[in-house]
Amino acid sequence: MSFSELGLIPEILQAVTDAGYTEPTPIQRQAIPVVLAGQDIMGGAQTGTGKTAGFTLPLLNRLARHASTSASPARHPVRALILAPTRELAMQVFESVKMYSKHLPLRSVCIYGGVDMNPQIQELRRGVEIVVATPGRLLDHVQQKTIALGQVEMLVLDEADRMLDMGFIPDIRRILALLPANRQSLLFSATFSDEIKKLADQMLKNPQLVEVARRNMVSETITHIVHPVSSGLKRNLLAHIVRHEDETNQVLVFVDTKFACSRLAHFLERHGISADSIHGDKSQQARTETLENFKSGKVRVLVATDVAARGLDIEDLPSVINFELPHTAEDYVHRIGRTGRAGKKGKAVSLVSSEERHRLADIQKLIKLEIRQEIVAGYDPEPDFFDGDAGKRRRSPTPASAGRSDERPAPDRKKRSERESSRDTRERPAPRSRQPSHIASDGFDFNKPYEQRATDAPVVDGTRKVDEIPGQKVQRPIAFLLGGLGRKK
Repeated sequence: MSFSELGLIPEILQAVTDAGYTEPTPIQRQAIPVVLAGQDIMGGAQTGTGKTAGFTLPLLNRLARHASTSASPARHPVRALILAPTRELAMQVFESVKMYSKHLPLRSVCIYGGVDMNPQIQELRRGVEIVVATPGRLLDHVQQKTIALGQVEMLVLDEADRMLDMGFIPDIRRILALLPANRQSLLFSATFSDEIKKLADQMLKNPQLVEVARRNMVSETITHIVHPVSSGLKRNLLAHIVRHEDETNQVLVFVDTKFACSRLAHFLERHGISADSIHGDKSQQARTETLENFKSGKVRVLVATDVAARGLDIEDLPSVINFELPHTAEDYVHRIGRTGRAGKKGKAVSLVSSEERHRLADIQKLIKLEIRQEIVAGYDPEPDFFDGDAGKRRRSPTPASAGRSDERPAPDRKKRSERESSRDTRERPAPRSRQPSHIASDGFDFNKPYEQRATDAPVVDGTRKVDEIPGQKVQRPIAFLLGGLGRKK
């Protein structure tokens, strides 16, 4: 099947051809005719299968009748609203809208938080038909009365499950109350829980469900592997894995928190691996620069949180590493969806400690796949990692072994416990020297978690000195009026 058989107008078909696409993906083949027919839809597909084009192409097709070359803002009211949970995803959808609408006189704008509102206000005042937005910033414009939503004909909720998980339900309901009741609503997501489907039924009118694969299924082109490892050895194992990969291969690493994100990138930099972090506390400009550096190959390892990495579209990304397993099993599907896109091969590696075993079990249950486990030599897991299976064997011993254990006299057990306690005392490591509480053993400063240390280091003879004395700050003279002793003579 070709795109021309889906009923799209020539202007959109030309844009699709210019983009180099020849055949629609399964989600596009099923969703586009339904949207063109004016029906509400719930579209579910694996991440990276083209679901963005699945709603962008028919949306532009339905709005083509409103296309106008007039310069008057009154001829360009907001006709379509696309909501996305993060800035990165909103920008990605916006780029798709611009690419597919380049042969149509339709205007579009992307509005998101973290940047100045004035340029967005100027864009809205000149008139736009399509608005791609994050919920929070859209409501800011509504409050400032810089956007009117009274003529919206189409609403799209992209990555709807993530918006609900991130607590955007009140914002979405406020936005829905501002829209005309007579509209077409589309909901697209990579995963659907039963709760989300119930909530979507309240937003959509007789929606048609389109799923090209079973719910929460992962791409068959992705190879999964788990490395059981002690939590204290995770960082070293990560550095080991990256060093033994092809130097041209880039890696996207996921962590749970913003603080761990910055600290892990700092650790990799100290060990000679070009790395950077992307998380919610970074400014939009810094996040954009970091992402561009990663896409261009200047940065080999990008450490990211789930929120910041949502919607990242990186071509030919060979592998994703879960430094920490996500708390929600569905997030595993989203994480590994950054690799193995559009039918290409990818690898999903997870570093799992003993306290994360229950998360691993939830993930395997969700994706219906037993992930292969492989211990890397020198990076063993905690002794209790396999206790779940070992404990079952101990609880059902053979009759012979049960007899021997029952007949062991109590004094023998007492002597054995005394020997073990004395051995533990001898093997106890010597106490470490004290250091400032805000300086970690690797030199990471907890008081300045997001600062770029390489730019702060002094330059001597054209060479930047970094971390000459790990764990200690460089002492600088402080003026007497500021409480110091002045410059030493």
